[in-house]
Amino acid sequence: MRAAAKVAVAPFVAVLLMAAASNDPADRLPNPLQETRARALFRDIRCLVCQNQSIDESDADLAEDLRKIVRGQVAAGRSNDQIKRYLVDRYGEFVLERPAFSVGNAVLWGAPFAVVLAGGAVILARRRRALPSEAPLSAEEQARLDEISSKLI
Repeated sequence: MRAAAKVAVAPFVAVLLMAAASNDPADRLPNPLQETRARALFRDIRCLVCQNQSIDESDADLAEDLRKIVRGQVAAGRSNDQIKRYLVDRYGEFVLERPAFSVGNAVLWGAPFAVVLAGGAVILARRRRALPSEAPLSAEEQARLDEISSKLI
């Protein structure tokens, strides 16, 4: 009975998953291989208005526009690298979920760590300079301290 129930429910689950795969079936490419390639690219392209979401995950209007651009580029026969280069030229490197390594990116990622290390070095240097030297009290200072201490007790 359980196996029969699973078989009966499977087509409904498949339909729900297909509906979730794309908001509008009219937007899909007619060639399933091209659509699969476009969907893979969607996961590599960041939605520019959402917080850390790919255009595959986003419901924003801009993400929908980017999906149309990618599908159009795939249908035109462009390679993945050409499509990504087109988007980077148009929207900047932020559009890629995994931007290429460059000196600019290394500086961008390394700058916060450099600032923290520089701040720590400045704090340590100031502490070392500000610490008073521990010279022994002179006889006059010791007598004055003893006098004050005896009044307190």
